Amino acid sequence: MTVPLSILDLATIGKGETVRDSLEGSVALAQRAEELGYRRVWYAEHHNMSSIASSATSVLIAHVAAHTESIRLGAGGIMLPNHAPLTIAEQFGTLETLHPGRIDLGLGRAPGSDQNTMRAMRRDPMSAESFPQDVQELQGYLIGQTRIPGVEATPGKGTNVPLYILGSSLFGAKLAAALGLPYSFASHFAPNALRDAVAAYRREFQPSEQLAEPYVIAGVNVIAADSNEDAQAQLHITKRSRVSLLFGRDRTFTDEEADMILESPQGQHIEQMVKYSAVGTPEAVKEYLDGFAKHADADELIVAHQSPTTAQRLRSVELTAKVSGLVAA
Repeated sequence: MTVPLSILDLATIGKGETVRDSLEGSVALAQRAEELGYRRVWYAEHHNMSSIASSATSVLIAHVAAHTESIRLGAGGIMLPNHAPLTIAEQFGTLETLHPGRIDLGLGRAPGSDQNTMRAMRRDPMSAESFPQDVQELQGYLIGQTRIPGVEATPGKGTNVPLYILGSSLFGAKLAAALGLPYSFASHFAPNALRDAVAAYRREFQPSEQLAEPYVIAGVNVIAADSNEDAQAQLHITKRSRVSLLFGRDRTFTDEEADMILESPQGQHIEQMVKYSAVGTPEAVKEYLDGFAKHADADELIVAHQSPTTAQRLRSVELTAKVSGLVAA
């Protein structure tokens, strides 16, 4: 690979698995990623999703950090409109204090939930409108230049936890450029605006104390297996899971029902979501990732290993690392 590889761990709760199984799998995945030479592992904030275990994102990061030694860990991302900037500064200031030099803080403005969940979280639907100001307030707490007189983050002040703007549109790209922050595009599930957003970010980037040159991380799905047939079978299972995630809040679909939906116009939405996916043997995955890095004009790829089980994800992590020439720790 010509660019570094990182991992977005979706903390998936697989069929027949418990939440504890998922969290133990996340620890095992991070430990293996550390051994194999991946740059970082990120976890995303989602709420009220029965198949995702990363809702308490900072707590999960703390747990994984305590069971690893050197790999960078972070949020990809924290949905800042769900929180007070001071609270996030304190959480990630604590993480950085306990695990210095290892913590990243990616920030998004999407709710990460539906309307009912937003109400349950006491979230103001208009809170996303203040996202740019909230990012700057949070940054002020972390670098020790508070924007609220008399209010400091302890822990947090002076920890300089690096911030990343996450997005899937031109809004996030332009904000990251204006603030001089790294930009991570969610092309692993929202591919459409990738090239336009990256181009806008690079064109409008303004250097900052954190970052002198633009830096782009692009998300991409990966299922690497020992045979193409195995990889394609895993992909199909993953698509069935997406059907339940997107359309089955109040019900469970049989495999046959999920397949019917995948073949319907609704199913085309799922096909579009996984547009950027490297699926197959290790050699095929490497060829795809090399091409995608150029297509995305990315400085780093963050890979979502989409295999259905922990064992299969670990195998995908290993095969991708080996064929990509990552340097083992």
